[in-house]
Formats: sequence, structure tokens, C-alpha cells
Amino acid sequence: MQLGLEGKTALVTGSWRGTGTGIAKSLALEGARVLIHGLEDGQAEPQANALIEEGLRAEAVTGDIQNDLGHQALIEDLARRSLDVDILVNNYGVAESGTWSDTGTDEWVNIYQKNVLSGVRLVQSLSPSMETRGWGRIIFIGTIGSLRPAARMPHYYASKATLPNLCISLAKSLAETGVTVNLVSPGIIGTAEVREMLLKQAERAGHGRDWQIAQRHGLKKLFGSPAGRVAEMSEVGDLVAFVASERAAYINGANLRIDGGAADCAL
Repeated sequence: MQLGLEGKTALVTGSWRGTGTGIAKSLALEGARVLIHGLEDGQAEPQANALIEEGLRAEAVTGDIQNDLGHQALIEDLARRSLDVDILVNNYGVAESGTWSDTGTDEWVNIYQKNVLSGVRLVQSLSPSMETRGWGRIIFIGTIGSLRPAARMPHYYASKATLPNLCISLAKSLAETGVTVNLVSPGIIGTAEVREMLLKQAERAGHGRDWQIAQRHGLKKLFGSPAGRVAEMSEVGDLVAFVASERAAYINGANLRIDGGAADCAL
């Protein structure tokens, strides 16, 4: 399927590691030039170079989007390099430990800076030029946990629960501009960190380090999934690439689950 991403430039925040690497690669495979983003100098270059070695179009960009100064540094870098962003994927976010009894208000404020305001700043800076060009895609990466939170990490789940509401409001604000806004909400994704965590859990339970068993064992403790496995990074990336494409022009203000059916599993 031709997605029409050739000639488009995509900024994927937090794409130096984890899920962001899979999203960036899927976009690059569809012909987009991807901007691999890191918070610190030198963070994004290894992943950008890895894509370039595969014959894909990638560049490294840097800026600590957790705060206003770092955000502005990234925007100024894009301007110096004449990089107009057509596709903004607000992937960057963190899941930090905590409970209702031990998570202070400063930690609540800090996680909103990371999971919400990091994306809001970029929308405010980059969407006007999308409107001017009459085409753009803004995609936030959420979690099925935003509507199905656990008792732990209340500040994390609350921050992610902001995103479905935010995307609908933004889609309405950008009505009839050619810019769409959507949320992609994955379940558990098989990043290197998640794979190692599930393998260790299975090993401690006496199942060894068999990946298939580790997935089934781990999912019973997490959200569960009728699919019986976690998502591959490429599966999430491919959905994002489609939502970013010409063919998805009528998908707007949506919260698209990619969780193997986990959101419908019993608590």
C-alpha cells in the first residue's frame, strides 16, 4: 500500500530508544525523512546513523522538551536547518513509579511536564506552519492504561488520561486546515526493556527464559491480552505510519487502540 509519505518530514520525539525507534523506522521505510530526537547531545545520533546505514533518510535532533528552554533550543535548531515538520509524533513520555501515599505534588507536576506539556509545546510551535501549508499530521502516543488505570503510578495514568481529551480539542481547533490529530494507544510493547523484564519474571517463576511463555506469564500480571503476546514495535510503528498517511485523511480526533484486545479483559 502506498502511503504517500515520500517527501514528508517526521519528528518523532524520544525516538533515540524504545517505542520511538520502531515508529521512526516504520515512517522511514515508507519514504519519510525522520528526525530522531534525543533530550541530550549525542543521544539521537546512534539511532539516526543506524537508519542511514540501512539506506533510510534520518537526521538527529536534540532538545530537552521537558522544559521551555530545551523546547526552544529544538525549535531554533529546526529553523537553522530549514526543517519543516509535516508529521509530529509526540511519542516521548515516561512511566514513573509511585503510589497515592508517597507521590508528592512536585512529582505530579513533573510528569505532566514530560507526558503532556512536552507535546503541547511542540504543537504550539509546529502546527501553525502545517496550517499554512494546508497539510499536517499530529499524533500523540498514549496507553490503554489512560482509560484503565492501575492503583499504582496514579500520576502517570492521570497524565496519560489527558491525551484523549487533548486530541479531540486540538482536532476541533484545527478543523478544515488539512491537519489531523489522533492518539495511538498501545498496550504492552516488546521493547528491549520490556522483553528483559518479562523474561526475568518468567525465570523467577520457574519457566526459564522462553519468550513465548514469558509473554503469557507476564500478561496475566499486567493488562492481559486475547492475542497472548505483546505488541512488536514495528506493529505500533506501522499503525502510526498509516495514521500519518494520505490514506488516513478522514481519521481525525480518534483514540486508536493497538493492544491485542487487552482493554476489554477483566480487571
